[in-house]
Amino acid sequence: MNSTQPQWVAMGYIKGVFGVKGWVKVHSDTEYTDSLLDYPQWQLSKDGQIKTVSIAESKISGDELQVRFDGITDRDSAALLRGFTIEIDRANFAETDDNEYYWTDLIGMQVHNRTQENLGTVSSLMQTGAHDVLVVDGAFGRKLIPFVSQYIDEVNLPQQQIVVDWGSDY
Repeated sequence: MNSTQPQWVAMGYIKGVFGVKGWVKVHSDTEYTDSLLDYPQWQLSKDGQIKTVSIAESKISGDELQVRFDGITDRDSAALLRGFTIEIDRANFAETDDNEYYWTDLIGMQVHNRTQENLGTVSSLMQTGAHDVLVVDGAFGRKLIPFVSQYIDEVNLPQQQIVVDWGSDY
């Protein structure tokens, strides 16, 4: 990863306004609703427009994150932000513990099984009630591989490769 060039990762979006004082409602794609607050500055993007915003105030209401940005003090200004994607520079993410990974780091990795068959590339991940699932697209079609130690032998971030205990005919 090139440390001089930001790698912007979509982490949610502005879904609407709240009140008349410039607050917006945020849909967060993070594990915890308030995790986006770990990053006081966000990049917002929509249709080629890019804005950098700083959080002035924030609160959680039920399971919804609400924020007000510096310089946004009325409903009309806040409404203009509806639909913008919230992006965070990957370099600002906290370090992960052993055997923990950010989804964004797994997407694009090559997946091989124990017999070195290339099952394809991780195109996305799904969250289920029990565990996360790798969505792998390749020559053998789409594979849904549970991201649990029973099936994942190795995740090698530098080599961009995951080794799994999974047959090409599964």
